[in-house]
Amino acid sequence: MSDAIRVETLPSGLTVVTEEMPRVETVSFGAYVAAGTRHEEAAENGVSHFLEHMAFKGTETRSAVQIAEEIEAVGGHINAYTAREQTAYYVKLLKEDIALGADIIGDILTHSSFEPEELERERGVILQEIGQANDTPDDIIFDHFQEAAFPNQPMGRPTLGTEDVIRSMPRHALTNYMRAHYGTRNVVVAATGKLKHDEVVRLTEKHFADLPTSPVPGAAPSDYRGGEFREARDLDQVHIVLGFPSVSYTDPDFYASMMLSTLLGGGMSSRLFQEIREKRGLVYSVYAFTAPAADSGLFGIYAGTGESEAEELMPVTLEELRRVQHDVTEVELQRARAQAKASILMSLESTGSRCEQLARQLQVYGRIVPVQEMVDQITAVRTEDVCRAAARIFRAKPTLAVLGPGGKVPGLPTITETLAA
Repeated sequence: MSDAIRVETLPSGLTVVTEEMPRVETVSFGAYVAAGTRHEEAAENGVSHFLEHMAFKGTETRSAVQIAEEIEAVGGHINAYTAREQTAYYVKLLKEDIALGADIIGDILTHSSFEPEELERERGVILQEIGQANDTPDDIIFDHFQEAAFPNQPMGRPTLGTEDVIRSMPRHALTNYMRAHYGTRNVVVAATGKLKHDEVVRLTEKHFADLPTSPVPGAAPSDYRGGEFREARDLDQVHIVLGFPSVSYTDPDFYASMMLSTLLGGGMSSRLFQEIREKRGLVYSVYAFTAPAADSGLFGIYAGTGESEAEELMPVTLEELRRVQHDVTEVELQRARAQAKASILMSLESTGSRCEQLARQLQVYGRIVPVQEMVDQITAVRTEDVCRAAARIFRAKPTLAVLGPGGKVPGLPTITETLAA
């Protein structure tokens, strides 16, 4: 681990990680909670995201307007996001304003007021957000894909929640969830930029002193089932996600699957982009992605295409999935390695990206993974490793989500039969 990075666990159980970056003039400061959609019960689906919204709607000493004004008065930026396994609250500020950032993030995590009027107003905002997602087919298709892959379980539920659950969610559902999950042993405070570790620790001890020290609640294990979702809509394009069970963060094939995703559909030089868009003109957008989790993962391919082109699209895609199981060249693997290494190294130049990365590594691996270790792991991936990972992934039961005029998209039995041939 770099000498610039320091990790300290406070007596309360709260972990603080910092990285001093003396050549920048800013700091990023965030609180990363190891709780997200997969930690919710069915009756409270969307509570993590609802909490994220409510955090900025006032505390015992600050109104929503004051939170925004105090940050913007010093030229700072405050934001948050909700994912399946994490909820994050963070600020980016000039270096001299780190105390203000720690104060506000600590305040919203420990003293949010959840005023009824603000709660009802934000409930309406979230319902609008759900409606917008439903009206955006290349967005909502991924929720349908996730639900088909992990049906009737937390990993398959939408991060935003459903309209029915959000409409009826009481105030105590938010406060109870926050009390259970926002404890010192479930939060990592991370800061990067022009800072001093001891100052960050002092600020964290002061402004996060009221976080509960309750035990960390467990999460339901993910159980990939696979399946098919179809919805016919009157759209110009049919949106398709084809996916498979993949690897977790700690799986030996993690880096091989990363290289597979990149060379298959990770850029303009990737196989799918070249074969499907450049050579055949079947799509505007096509790409592959990996979505690892603590105990599972998904590998997917997204494409948006016209109704008439959909019939040709799937056989071409499946042929590439079959071919990559036994045919990977050193040239394309080297290109994928270069893309992955560049992405890691470029992320080091952003205090925000680095802050998030440090917190995530502590929550996933229990340690900071040195950059050189990641680069070495990428360099060590061989063509046969990629082929093995491809065979492992693409011979498993697939999941298919189709939204739009998808009558010409073959179903799961045909796809499974083609991949097994």
